[in-house]
Amino acid sequence: MPKQDRFILRVFPMGWLETNCYLFREIDSKHAIIIDPGAPDLGLLQTIQSEDLEIKAIINTHGHADHIAGNRFFQEATQAPLFIHGKDRPMLLDPALNFSQTFGTKITSPDANQVLEQGFELQLGGEPVEVIETPGHSPGSVCIRIESFLFSGDTLFRESIGRTDIPGGNIRTILHSIHKQLLSLPEETLVFPGHGPQTSIGNEKRQNPFLRKEIIF
Repeated sequence: MPKQDRFILRVFPMGWLETNCYLFREIDSKHAIIIDPGAPDLGLLQTIQSEDLEIKAIINTHGHADHIAGNRFFQEATQAPLFIHGKDRPMLLDPALNFSQTFGTKITSPDANQVLEQGFELQLGGEPVEVIETPGHSPGSVCIRIESFLFSGDTLFRESIGRTDIPGGNIRTILHSIHKQLLSLPEETLVFPGHGPQTSIGNEKRQNPFLRKEIIF
């Protein structure tokens, strides 16, 4: 559970793909955000209620079913607004687009209250919550940056990158996003991906085999 002087971060693996759902809270105000609720989860809800947290936003880094399946549950429980990039917004309402139908289920979400775009900022305890557009895994994939924390969704993993062999994915686009938008961040930036363990920008520069090749954009 990473902790700085002002913030506490908790991770809750959720759903059939163990999507990392993040609860990021500001200590003094008890304001918090939820990133990528992949399923209804009583453990997370109990944490929110026991700590008397005020959820300021539910943010989806993209619109695939394993990242949005808990939207309805947590929005009804917290009344928090839902945020997603406009290009992935249609996935919230369509099981064919969010790929849940492919796996024999029909997952939908409430519609977004606000669409995200590059440079859009929320506030959490006076600290900006920055949106970074990183298409490639999906057309509307974004990363979320708060101080030295980067929530990378399915764009960047520890020594790997997101899938691009699905509709809406593109290998050149995701590599362009990572090189231009993420690798320019400070090397000490901590990266919290949509699946698997945390990493850092510095580690990915040195160890990620997908990022070692020179790419001509």
